[in-house]
Amino acid sequence: MRAVRVGGPIILAAIGAILYFAVPDAVEEVPLGTIGLILMIAGGIWLVLELILGRRRSSVITEQRTINDGGVPRQEVHERRQDEI
Repeated sequence: MRAVRVGGPIILAAIGAILYFAVPDAVEEVPLGTIGLILMIAGGIWLVLELILGRRRSSVITEQRTINDGGVPRQEVHERRQDEI
């Protein structure tokens, strides 16, 4: 099973929140609030992508055979689940 990595997006969003909400615009000509908002949005998008791409995927393989056993045809169906990591 593939582990979902959510630490990076959460840290990025936290840094963005600190810049947006807690740090006053002490540096002129550098909009820290805008940079913080961009970091929070990027962290949110990254988190959603990690959750979507990190989920477990599986497929079902179905094998069907017709067996003629003494003149009476019968069908055998086998289903097998294959997990992709």
